[in-house]
Amino acid sequence: MLSLVLFLPLFGAFALLLVNKSSEKTIKYGALAVTLATFLLSLPLFGAYEAGGASLFQLEESADWIPSLGIRYAVAVDGISLLLVLLVNFLMPIVVVGSVKTITRRHRDFYVLILLLQSFMLGAFMARDLFLFYMFWELMVVPMYFIIGVWGGKPRIYAAMKFFIYTLFGSLPMLVAVIYLFMKLKHQAAGDPGAVASYSLDALAGLSLTLKEQWLCFLAFGLSFAVKVPMFPFHTWLPDAHTEAPTPGSVVLAGVLLKMGGYGFLRFAIPMFPNAVEQAAPVIYFLATFGIVYAALVALIQTDVKRLVAYSSVSHMGLVVLGIFALNGDGIRGSVYQMLAHGLTTGGLFLLVGMIYERRHTREFSQYGGIAKRMPIFATFFIIITLGSVGMPGLNGFVGEFLIFMGTFRVSPFTAIIAVTGVVFGAWYMLATVRKIFFGQITRDENRNLRDIDGREIALLCPLVLMIVLMGVAPGPFIAKMEPSVKAIVETYQSAIGK
Repeated sequence: MLSLVLFLPLFGAFALLLVNKSSEKTIKYGALAVTLATFLLSLPLFGAYEAGGASLFQLEESADWIPSLGIRYAVAVDGISLLLVLLVNFLMPIVVVGSVKTITRRHRDFYVLILLLQSFMLGAFMARDLFLFYMFWELMVVPMYFIIGVWGGKPRIYAAMKFFIYTLFGSLPMLVAVIYLFMKLKHQAAGDPGAVASYSLDALAGLSLTLKEQWLCFLAFGLSFAVKVPMFPFHTWLPDAHTEAPTPGSVVLAGVLLKMGGYGFLRFAIPMFPNAVEQAAPVIYFLATFGIVYAALVALIQTDVKRLVAYSSVSHMGLVVLGIFALNGDGIRGSVYQMLAHGLTTGGLFLLVGMIYERRHTREFSQYGGIAKRMPIFATFFIIITLGSVGMPGLNGFVGEFLIFMGTFRVSPFTAIIAVTGVVFGAWYMLATVRKIFFGQITRDENRNLRDIDGREIALLCPLVLMIVLMGVAPGPFIAKMEPSVKAIVETYQSAIGK
């Protein structure tokens, strides 16, 4: 089941390569069919995964890949990765439909890259072999690099290169650490005739590392995850990448790719290097809190609405890191929920910004004002998704933020109070954005003839709004799926550090 979900977009990408590149409609419908089929195939996974089952990782598939090097094809999901897999597959049909008017050239190339990116993201969330994870982790960079570099704005080459260099800079130390861990396991296995060295996460979980080794490996893995989140001070690639990327690229980047960093901390850093994590937590707490407030303050002074949403994304992902390194159930539970909520709200905001840009070809606040009179449906969707982003009770953003602050307050009340100011600033700049764009008098003639969103755009936004409301009023089913995994992470960490 997992392999089918994982490889269907990959096969779809190869199938699109066989279609004549001038058959624009066939290419678009083909890409949509593949993403919809992948989403529908992944839905039964939610019911098939038993949160109270005997095994934490379920639906497991495993086969020899490169046995001479100890590399296996091994995939499975737990409650956390299951929800992130569903997030990927929920967003990708929306991305494809949202690309119809945004992408005006080289259609086949674009949709092939989108499908490849979907497959690579799914692989990273499903992998139970460290080498397999690293392969998918690196492969994700390639489609996004071309999406930004080919279909982005005027400084797109600069933004694409910056994105590539930052991620490569972060990932190379992780490769060294991956190889080191394998060699360490191989050395330990040499004294045991029944042991086999491999990159299996289960085998590596039992690896005995000194504090120095844990620190070196944590720094190598943590740097890669911190760049991807992105965490202050490794965040500067993100505003440029978001601003210059085409709308579909921004949605994928905000909706899924940034979650890879948070997932990496939960899946690898905390279970494998717990003693180093315990000592590093205060520093990461400081950097996350500083990043939350700093990015919020920078967002306040932006004049470009897309760049404002980009800095908002940095601030919100700082909350995710804060919750993870609270290292307790509430904090981690809230971080996972916030990752899901952020994917929907920020992805939705980038879609909305793209829609208004297609009509006015500007993202400057000064060019708008009073357009709710001309675009009432658009304004309604924008306000609902904005309220979800700022954490209004009853919408998805509130649940994750509340749990994160609960977990943080238990560890450091002072840190929680400082971090809350970032949320206050977030409400300030997002509600100011709504006021500047939609309310007041129409002062520019170009805004007097704006047309409201059409049926295709409404169809894009309705699933997002429904999920934002559903996750806000009924978080129970989502939290129930992740609960055993969150509990296992906390218990493994506490056991390792002797608590």
